[in-house]
Amino acid sequence: MALPAAATLGSSPLVPISVSAAGMNSSGMSVSFGARSVPGISLAIHSRRRRIVAVGAAARGEEAAEKTFVEEMRAVAMRMHTKDQSSEGEKEQRGPSLNELEPNLEAYLRFLVDSKLIFQTLENIVDRAAVPWYGEFRNTGLERSEALKKDLKWLSETGHTIPEPSAADTRYASYLEKLSEKDQHAFFCHYYNMYFGQSAGGRMIGKKIADKILNKKELEFYKWEGTLSELLQNVREKLNQVASSWTREEKNRCLEETETSFAYSGERLRKIFT
Repeated sequence: MALPAAATLGSSPLVPISVSAAGMNSSGMSVSFGARSVPGISLAIHSRRRRIVAVGAAARGEEAAEKTFVEEMRAVAMRMHTKDQSSEGEKEQRGPSLNELEPNLEAYLRFLVDSKLIFQTLENIVDRAAVPWYGEFRNTGLERSEALKKDLKWLSETGHTIPEPSAADTRYASYLEKLSEKDQHAFFCHYYNMYFGQSAGGRMIGKKIADKILNKKELEFYKWEGTLSELLQNVREKLNQVASSWTREEKNRCLEETETSFAYSGERLRKIFT
């Protein structure tokens, strides 16, 4: 049986939507609607803003010294939210909230296809392990590309046309490939935000989508084999172990990539509502 036709949206604002790897707010949702659009998704993020993000996490004296590096990444991500989403948020709320927008199925298919491309790219990178520590993240249980492959197959079998990956996320995949070779510390940031973001706010968005346009069908994209909290903790420990040998400058390089990571993910999520 084909799925019901999706709700049709009018002209919606081009606002980035960011799902945080940091966790969910009190309502269970961790999604940011920022005012800054991403020009062409080439993402020439100003270096000054990058430095602000990095210095904000690194310059808190003893507090920063006591944090694990994953906790530092979480803190930077949380500050990119608005105050109503997190007490640590620093962004001004502009544009509509998630609950004020309606998804449509055609747009959601584009999001799933692009998500599969990005997760497959990340998995290919760690499988090849051009940088030795990448190999530590093979078969963590957080991998998403096979789950998305199953979902897209099911959607195709129910009569829906599966689109090709977008130009924007094709560029993002290329960016990740290049970054993984030339800047392992910045790559680390994208890896963390993609997988942890999907396990937090991503799941809540998935439930909203299922309720609205999939007859409450839960996709494989939002299921994990094993206990998710344990899978995440295992990866946290691996990430902290890798970062334990980094200098402060190398850690800051990772942290300052957060805004770029959010911008790419936000552009992909925005497709659900356009």
